Amino acid sequence: MSLPDLDDLIAEVDRTCATAHRRDGAQPDWIALLTTAADIAGRLQALADDLVEDYVEHCRLHGCSWTDIGSALGVSRQAAQQRFLVPHRAYDPDEYAEELRQAMTHMKALAVRNRNNYIGTEHVLWGLLAEDNSATRLLAARGASPDELRRLLEPRLTLGASQAAERIAWTPYARKALAIARDLAPDRIGCDHLLAGLAVVGRGTAADVLAEAGVDLAAVPGALPAAAAEA
Repeated sequence: MSLPDLDDLIAEVDRTCATAHRRDGAQPDWIALLTTAADIAGRLQALADDLVEDYVEHCRLHGCSWTDIGSALGVSRQAAQQRFLVPHRAYDPDEYAEELRQAMTHMKALAVRNRNNYIGTEHVLWGLLAEDNSATRLLAARGASPDELRRLLEPRLTLGASQAAERIAWTPYARKALAIARDLAPDRIGCDHLLAGLAVVGRGTAADVLAEAGVDLAAVPGALPAAAAEA
């Protein structure tokens, strides 16, 4: 994987800043260009932060100390804790509808089969599409074929080199989607609520696949049953 160099990023700013180039031939709007550059830099930083947070989560899940984590990051134990020690909500299995428990079985099975040591949004979407449930019915009602979504998703599934652990951590985007699903669900979390969570997060492989299939991500939460949408 090659990272973008500075020239690539400057070209992206120039390409995407629609208001920078004046027709009268005057100097470009440098403030508009700076604003666009700052936005791109912010998104890159957020992506980098999510990457590091994901591996800190894995380290903690598998027993690494805050001292070792801080050392790997070049900071003190206290600094690592202050930055990353955010209590992740523990979910009671009873909070999940039976259909979601089944979908989660498919998510983990995919991670193990592909030797992935994480569950990302691609695993989440694959699990939601594995059987008939409230998520597949919601998608079908909005004109999206679960079979077509699986076809689009499959080439994006990567084969890792890790021995999948018994406990596989969800990535930050996947965890955010689940937290949003909990907020949307009036009672137990269903597959449709988790699909809506993926749509609200709007980032990651699942969001890319849904968008490519023509699913209006912004409309998915509003398509939930009224009781859930008002939660």
